[in-house]
Amino acid sequence: MFQNVYEVFNKRGYIEWCSNPERLSEVFSSEMVTAYVGFDPTADSLHVGHLIPLMGLAWLQRLGHRPIAIAGGGTGLIGDPSGKSKERNLLTLEVMAKNIESVKKQLAHFLDFNCGENSALLINNYDWLSKITFLDFLRDVGKYFSVNGLLARDYIRSRIDDPEKGISYTEFSYVLLQSYDFAHLFKEYNCRLQMGGNDQQGNLLSGVDYIRRTTGGEAFGLTQPLLLTSSGGKFGKTEEGAVWLDPARTSPYRFYQFWINTEDADAERLLKLFTFLPLEEISEIAVEHVKSPEKRAAQKILAREVTKLLHSESVAKAVERASEMLFGGGDAVKCSEFEEEMLVMLSNEVPYSKITCEIPCQVTEVLSASGACESKGEAKRLIKQGGVTLNDAKITDEGAKIEREFLLHGKYIFARLGKKKFHLIEMS
Repeated sequence: MFQNVYEVFNKRGYIEWCSNPERLSEVFSSEMVTAYVGFDPTADSLHVGHLIPLMGLAWLQRLGHRPIAIAGGGTGLIGDPSGKSKERNLLTLEVMAKNIESVKKQLAHFLDFNCGENSALLINNYDWLSKITFLDFLRDVGKYFSVNGLLARDYIRSRIDDPEKGISYTEFSYVLLQSYDFAHLFKEYNCRLQMGGNDQQGNLLSGVDYIRRTTGGEAFGLTQPLLLTSSGGKFGKTEEGAVWLDPARTSPYRFYQFWINTEDADAERLLKLFTFLPLEEISEIAVEHVKSPEKRAAQKILAREVTKLLHSESVAKAVERASEMLFGGGDAVKCSEFEEEMLVMLSNEVPYSKITCEIPCQVTEVLSASGACESKGEAKRLIKQGGVTLNDAKITDEGAKIEREFLLHGKYIFARLGKKKFHLIEMS
């Protein structure tokens, strides 16, 4: 007996629209379903906005069905116009190939590519789209699509009605390519379900209809919500821009902080969407959160679970400790617990200086030379006020010196100045 993915999706908030919900629910209960999501690799990293379809594929596999991730090496060269107000810049084959290699690593955090019958597949649609001739495409695909129907779509109509934007034949043809992808996967892999964001509904319907008209087969389309925060902002966007899955673009610490900063009204919904925690446990977390929202317990669990999923449990624990160090009042976590990798990561998140100094050396000299304090005089005043803590040690003597054994990993000083000011110093 196969577990019904449709019911799980429905309870956790993954479904915005489905082409035939009752029938799809029946199919999920009776057989292993193969479903796919496409990712056009227009960048060398996915971002938080891709997490809902990724989680959808991951749930599908966990419940015994088979996920396919399509790396759109072919369609990515064209660009999906859905939801876009202007023409995309076209990418080269070389850039597209590099991006796909980077995205592969991120997909592996969510999908198992070696688990038997329902192992995930990663397929590049350039492999088949590059082989079809233009004449064959017009004859075998183009004749099944009405220009009138395509022109009626809002995103196409809005582009046509604006003479400064318009839409090229290239982008206009995107829906045909996506439908052809679905039909190819239907024939080659018995893939019967395509999932995507709610701006993809028209494209998904076109694929379902194309399969029905050309093969007589039964296929389904399902869209997932494009999230907005409770305050109306676009989910996954910060003042610094998109929140990326690649740690080189968005550090694990900043990734964790993004989830910690979730609004109270969004926490329960995001726990359902972005974690594998049971719904009963999520309900309990939500109840406790309402009792003491100032503790931000729901956000901490959300941040820990999502960071663990993407970056590993050890990294999640490390950034959680760093967050407690910086924002948890200071005494919850000790600097001595930090591995060197954590200190290197923190060098990008707090003021950081690298100085050369003979050891032993005066604390006041280190603080002024590093820029942690503007001068030795300011450092002395701050020490008198009890506002200097270096590597967990409260400094009370203006003449205190730093010895070699005092340094973390032989070279680091983590300075807390007052309650909220921090400075990481690397001694050379």
